[in-house]
Amino acid sequence: MLFPVIMAGGHGSRLWPLSRRQHPKQFLPLLDSSLSMLQATLKRLEGLSAAPPLLICNEEHRFLAAEQVRQMNERQAQILLEPMGRNTAPAIALAALFSAEQLAGGHADGEQADDAMLLALPADHAIQDTAAFHAAVQAALPLARAGKLVTFGIPPSRAETGYGYLRRGAAIEHTGGFEVAQFVEKPDRARAQAYLTAGDYDWNSGIFLFSAKHYLQELARFQPEVLAACRAALAGSERDLDFIRLDAAAFAACPDISVDYGVMEHTRAAAMVPLEAGWSDVGSWSALAEVLGRDERSNTLRGDVLTEQTDHCLIHADSRLVATLGVRDLVIVETKDAVLVAHKDKEQEVKRLVEQLEAQGRREHIIHRECYRPWGKFDAIDSGTRYQVKRITVNPGARLSLQMHHHRAEHWVVVSGTARVSLGEQTRLLTENQSVYIPLGQHHALENPGKIPLELIEVQSGSYLGEDDIVRFEDHYGRN
Repeated sequence: MLFPVIMAGGHGSRLWPLSRRQHPKQFLPLLDSSLSMLQATLKRLEGLSAAPPLLICNEEHRFLAAEQVRQMNERQAQILLEPMGRNTAPAIALAALFSAEQLAGGHADGEQADDAMLLALPADHAIQDTAAFHAAVQAALPLARAGKLVTFGIPPSRAETGYGYLRRGAAIEHTGGFEVAQFVEKPDRARAQAYLTAGDYDWNSGIFLFSAKHYLQELARFQPEVLAACRAALAGSERDLDFIRLDAAAFAACPDISVDYGVMEHTRAAAMVPLEAGWSDVGSWSALAEVLGRDERSNTLRGDVLTEQTDHCLIHADSRLVATLGVRDLVIVETKDAVLVAHKDKEQEVKRLVEQLEAQGRREHIIHRECYRPWGKFDAIDSGTRYQVKRITVNPGARLSLQMHHHRAEHWVVVSGTARVSLGEQTRLLTENQSVYIPLGQHHALENPGKIPLELIEVQSGSYLGEDDIVRFEDHYGRN
């Protein structure tokens, strides 16, 4: 049985300011206005004979993940929450342990657990040719069943410094696969060119296929601490709504290590199957431009963009007009609260700006001005000394928690839709142009009982307006 495992735990800092810690690139519609990267990965599985997917993501992204899975009608998909990131070797270990248990369910002797074949996929990659991807997976299955730990190599089209490489070893007869002679870290420009010229190096896609049994055997050999911590974390896990929550203390003891460093570079069972399917890890702005395509002046333009004498640029306008004149080789990305201007030669170093933001205690690398919640979203329109204004959207049938604030009062004005507002023991309905005042310390709740989104303006006033000034007494979504 093929078990797809979608790893969605990264933060994608090289794609700042679009990708941020609380809304990273796997949850953004970077390539398709109707699908996020995660949703495109789920759609890519259609047509494979496989079990429902297991999604592994960070706990802070649980509602984003659950909503996007729901939108894809993946009702049987399961979501496993990591309390903190520990890289890909532990994530796949959890999937191996979990899938083997699932497959062995009802079989006391556990014989069929060996058939749990894990297809481990990053949630934030692009693959343009789904049929070719399916064909590569089918070609890799016999190798995985024979005990190989299979990775997928991308035949290089250029001397790329942003990817790791695989050096092909001997061909494996009658399979189309190869032994892996060497895993190579991201090279400098000269070595990347040498690999391209040599002809026996492929890009490392970070996609894997192997049996749960054989992966766990190799993990026990090379990373026993990872295996022990993951066993303990899964053994202490609990079901919570749509999620599987790991034992946080047990998982915190797990080493932080990738599957490449932890297992694949050490095992003698590594094999590689070529994947020619229009793959990209979309790990930089140039990689995104490569997938989106360029116009006659080699520009990639998205949003409200006006150009004159502009060449070889990627320009993304999120909320306003961006106009350029007489520039080339730039990345320009505008959002509601930040603008990035970078030379293409420096795009791999965007994370240094993110590090500066963190060092300065700022929040532009953590959260967008427009923030998503399990009930809908809000846009922080304006703020100043002792006040903040938000535009709030509540989805039909959704509701905010019963809560109170120690440091702020709130005034809600309904723009459209219907609001059911609870203030203490009283409940009333508000419609367009009606408003309500919530005094400091007042217990209150908000619900959209209607069939269309509820839009309202919230004006906060008080001595402290942080999101952590929320005391929840009751929450439909299980938040503290």
